[in-house]
Amino acid sequence: MTDAIEGLHNFRDTGGTPLAHGGATRHGVLYRSDALGAVTPAGLDALAATPIGVIVDFRTPEERQLAADRLPTSRPLRVVELSILEGAMAQMAGRFLAAGSDVSPELIAQAMAQLPTLDELYIGMLQHGAAAFAEVARLVAASVDEGPTAVLVHCTAGKDRTGVATALLLEAAGAARDAVVADYAASQDNLAGPWADGMLQMITQLGLPLTPQLRTLVTGTPAVAIEKALAWTDAAHGGAAAYLLSGGLTEDELAALRTRLAG
Repeated sequence: MTDAIEGLHNFRDTGGTPLAHGGATRHGVLYRSDALGAVTPAGLDALAATPIGVIVDFRTPEERQLAADRLPTSRPLRVVELSILEGAMAQMAGRFLAAGSDVSPELIAQAMAQLPTLDELYIGMLQHGAAAFAEVARLVAASVDEGPTAVLVHCTAGKDRTGVATALLLEAAGAARDAVVADYAASQDNLAGPWADGMLQMITQLGLPLTPQLRTLVTGTPAVAIEKALAWTDAAHGGAAAYLLSGGLTEDELAALRTRLAG
């Protein structure tokens, strides 16, 4: 089992996540990661050696243009683009890039005033992203052991869009909530160091003050953020499985997802 890919900071197999009623999720079925633009040649070889056959990219076209994924050429991988534009960071970065050198104190103040909390960001994703999240579940449900068809989901950091998607899939498969939350929270430590430092430096170069809220938005994964997001799915839909069904997942596909992830 590969648990690291050179050049990536937040790559991992979600296998081994404890299930609520005993046992654990299966290895080699669902992976998560940060964007693949910095994968080294050795990392590409390691990626090609995994069971991964489908890569789901949650980034916007603009994000992909700025930092294209690097993929192995030794075998085919299917790339599925499911853009989730969730709002604050991508929109704010776009506005600052458009302003160029004309970033004004007024624009900075406006941007800072509009910053959401992470749980607000996640609930926004959930409110309009059910079809995209259901499609990811469908891809995992359709995977098989006989060929490289495991699914890797990623965004930029692999913590927010990827974190919400992974939490939904694990919960729908029967994972224990505390284990789902722990998997989400692990991203903060994974991203600490060069990746986080680089992102924070970019933010300061844009002229933004590094407030605790902005630092958390960019590099953090506090447990309370995903807990509030999952509480929203409980209140609005009766849980992650019902939420995915609301996005178009069928009962048969839900059963297949559970079989693939939980065995």
